[in-house]
Amino acid sequence: MLGSLPMALTFARIAAIPLLTGLFYVDGDGARFVALAVYVAAAVTDYLDGYFARAWKQQSKLGRIFDPIADKLLVASVILLLVAFGRVSGLDVLAALVILCREVLVSGLREFLAELRAKLPVSRLAKWKTGIQMTALGFLIVGDAEPTAFLPVLAIGEVLLWSAAVLTLITGYDYLAEGLRHLDERPVTHGTRPVVPAPPGQPQAAAPKPPAAGQTSTT
Repeated sequence: MLGSLPMALTFARIAAIPLLTGLFYVDGDGARFVALAVYVAAAVTDYLDGYFARAWKQQSKLGRIFDPIADKLLVASVILLLVAFGRVSGLDVLAALVILCREVLVSGLREFLAELRAKLPVSRLAKWKTGIQMTALGFLIVGDAEPTAFLPVLAIGEVLLWSAAVLTLITGYDYLAEGLRHLDERPVTHGTRPVVPAPPGQPQAAAPKPPAAGQTSTT
């Protein structure tokens, strides 16, 4: 599946990060708009890779692993660049910090739940959060560039960033609550026999092996 279009789009999202980083170091308003174009193209691949994977039945384990990783790498990189170059500053840094912390939290929860073979479904509110967040970052990349003087682009980006931060707190709490529900569950392991609780005063015993192929169970 490495050569499939969905995987190529996912890796293109990661490959866009060095290009975006370089454009931040180029002076001039033109570079900001080029960076915006690169960012929008990378953001669109987030939708296209999933769409083509489902339409062409090219969904794979590798895609499920790298798709959320690519999203988080892109978002985290842009936020760090915006803060480093002063396009996100003051109290707005707190909103950016909330978003970054939530990304780490969700990644940790997904890794924990993967051991339990439990899923962490994406809620509708989380999808709205992602959309607002991606739009906010696009506005902030352009910032106060000269051609946008007639439109409060920076202010719009800041409002959207805080809106995304509020939704981030709500969805982050929902995901944390869902993860804590599975806290007492044991990881699913291969090649081991589950332990059957024994009556008081008796040693623990492993569950009986399932009948081999062609055999029937007598219980």
